[in-house]
Amino acid sequence: MLDTFTLAPGFRAAATACGLKTSSAMAASNLDLALVAAEAPCSAAGVFTSNRVKAAPVLYDQEVLAQNAGSIRAVITNAGNANAVTGAQGLADARQMAALTAYALRCQPDQVLVLSTGVIGRPLAMDKVTQGIAVVASPAAEQGAPAAARAIMTTDTRPKVANTTVTIAGAPVTISGFCKGAGMIHPDMATLLAIVTTDAQVAPDVLHNALKAAADVSFNRISVDGDTSTNDTLLLLASGVSGAAIRAGSDAYAAFVAALSEVCTSLAKQVARDGEGATRLIEVVVSGAEDVAQAHAVANTIAISPLLKTAVHGGDPNWGRVLMAAGRSGAAIDPARLTLAFGPPEREVVVLRAGMPTTYAEREAAALFREDPVYIRLDLGLGSAQTTVWTCDFSKEYVEINAHYTT
Repeated sequence: MLDTFTLAPGFRAAATACGLKTSSAMAASNLDLALVAAEAPCSAAGVFTSNRVKAAPVLYDQEVLAQNAGSIRAVITNAGNANAVTGAQGLADARQMAALTAYALRCQPDQVLVLSTGVIGRPLAMDKVTQGIAVVASPAAEQGAPAAARAIMTTDTRPKVANTTVTIAGAPVTISGFCKGAGMIHPDMATLLAIVTTDAQVAPDVLHNALKAAADVSFNRISVDGDTSTNDTLLLLASGVSGAAIRAGSDAYAAFVAALSEVCTSLAKQVARDGEGATRLIEVVVSGAEDVAQAHAVANTIAISPLLKTAVHGGDPNWGRVLMAAGRSGAAIDPARLTLAFGPPEREVVVLRAGMPTTYAEREAAALFREDPVYIRLDLGLGSAQTTVWTCDFSKEYVEINAHYTT
């Protein structure tokens, strides 16, 4: 899919290597600077990290979108350096990245958004960035969305892309995006960098509401290690070239949000599956809740439990760890009502029913814990609400990657 991956009509992408990736943990691709450019000013929306330590590009982008969300021309992204905890100079560097890109594209600096990812606390090598932007905006760059998807990777083992085309308001609408993320991933906005494009015609405020709705059921439902990044950014750009107008409250809006959620969910699951050192994707479904908030609190706590994640890695169906996590989630659950099963619905093994262990075959349950994905379903027996969270196992490689991340 990567070789044929393209952005939505109205956008182009390119990438280059300017020498920012110096850590051995980031050696998957030497490309480290990516450009997404719109053919004309477009609508844009973003959701960002809730971490109180926000990187300079996050602060810059929030400012730009608050003032100019209807006239964005480009997104410039660097990997290898997060430009976080870099003070006034970091913010100046983010602005300079926008200004250099704007000069190359002959637009205004406040029409350019900036993303950064990599090591925290180190100043950007702006000499390298300056040369890189001159190249990435020229025919000398490696052209195409696949190159851009590779360029934003750090500890990712593979690029992450997704797209769909649906008929909305009588016209075909494309939604296409790419993202990066493998470590420092936890559901507290977007937990990664992602750029999603569409050719739908959407006003910035409507676009923002659609993006928030999609993020809530996708990027806000994943976790790798329970740590929320300083740089989390999810951007959505709409060129409008399809002519399909999306208005709030319309059937077209509902269809657009559904398609956008599909793309975002695909990207989010790819992030969870590619967690640092991961060998298995884990899908945690909590049902029978009083409301979605209760279901999410329980599912999220299960998903971030190191004991559960290591049990999955070892193929050990230790259901007590699931119950432990559910019990410490803070949700008002009743242990006597809990039913727990492992495996896909058509082959699930119920290990706990109405709060009591069943006489299940442990060998069968262990086999399900060695599959990929691993499915965990907990019914609270309290209501009809449910939610799904995706995570991954913890392996020795996760420790090795993060023990030497900056060296």
